[in-house]
Amino acid sequence: MQYRKDKYGEDISVLGYGCMRFTRKGTSIDIDKAEKEVMAAFNAGVNYYDTAYIYPGSEAAMGEIIARNNIRSKIKIATKLPQYLIVSKKAIDKYFAEELSRLRTDYVDYYLMHHLTDVEMWEKLKQIDIISWIEEKKKSGAIKNIGFSYHGNTENFLKILNDYDWDFCQIQYNYLDEVSQAGVEGLKAAAAKGIPVVIMEPLRGGRLVNLLPEEAKKMIAEESRGWTAAEWAFRWLYNQPEVTCVLSGMNSLEMVEENCKTADTSPEGHFTEEDYKFIEKIKAIIKEKEKVGCTGCRYCMPCPKGVDIPGIFRCYNAMYTEGKKDGRFQFAQTVGLTKEPAFASQCIECGKCEKHCPQNIPIREKLKEADKKLRPLHYKIGIGIARKYMFRKAKTKKNK
Repeated sequence: MQYRKDKYGEDISVLGYGCMRFTRKGTSIDIDKAEKEVMAAFNAGVNYYDTAYIYPGSEAAMGEIIARNNIRSKIKIATKLPQYLIVSKKAIDKYFAEELSRLRTDYVDYYLMHHLTDVEMWEKLKQIDIISWIEEKKKSGAIKNIGFSYHGNTENFLKILNDYDWDFCQIQYNYLDEVSQAGVEGLKAAAAKGIPVVIMEPLRGGRLVNLLPEEAKKMIAEESRGWTAAEWAFRWLYNQPEVTCVLSGMNSLEMVEENCKTADTSPEGHFTEEDYKFIEKIKAIIKEKEKVGCTGCRYCMPCPKGVDIPGIFRCYNAMYTEGKKDGRFQFAQTVGLTKEPAFASQCIECGKCEKHCPQNIPIREKLKEADKKLRPLHYKIGIGIARKYMFRKAKTKKNK
């Protein structure tokens, strides 16, 4: 495993474990499966583990895995303050104490202000004296490094970056988001200040792997490098010296093995001019096909009317990257035939989702567009009949 330095000279593995996408068993995390995957990464040299207060069950799962294997002193935990829930300094203490309890620790190595999208959110925290709270926690050792995770435009990122003596930051960045959100300008600005940058969404919610257009998949399969789609995306990032650590939401041993191997063999500067040209070709193909720039982060959820926003957009994009029949079939399976209806037609246009969308997608408009394409009349009829049949069958079975 390769390592890069944080602000104070500590080694951080270039591959970080994103703990948001642990496999679930019913409503709970499959802790035994997650443990095998986390420990496989640990044994391969991964030392940075990223979770958050709002990732359901994630902090508690990490706490249990750490305790089972006695590895607390050997890893670096990153978790986040849900700043969008904070209205007082007392609330900050409440959430932080709960996070420590879940993680079964008395300190956090890297603590972030979660999901800042503009400078006003940081100003609100300052008004309730977050700075003195940070200083107090750092002095006591309860927090080793303070940072923020960001979704918003470059201008506001730079304002937040320059407003405080941050120890690190976390941004969405990949070869499709080079000039959006904090972007390469934000990345370089942070690095110029000596601030380590952790990367989230390196595969754009899986879009740069499973949801690539067939033409792009074919190009990658035939390219002489022999790299996988994920490997191209990770190597593009590792090539940049300003990138400190790249998070991956790994939920299989195969994924852990491939990502660790890539991280071990991708030093900065290894990309050639031809490699960059190849990435540009892939980007051009993707942008021709893409309908909605949704990463599946689910910050727009829950919808008060039960609309499965990211699920609908994923299927809508699949219609154009994998084929219309495939996209509609996926929609029928994952959205149309859920126990509780989750159709776009349930949207009342309250706009709540758009306030939380990191990609600034006009969700209400795009939902109408997606619904029209995903549910032509014959699909509406077919899904309606299937729903009645499935629920009737379940009810009958229950009554036997």
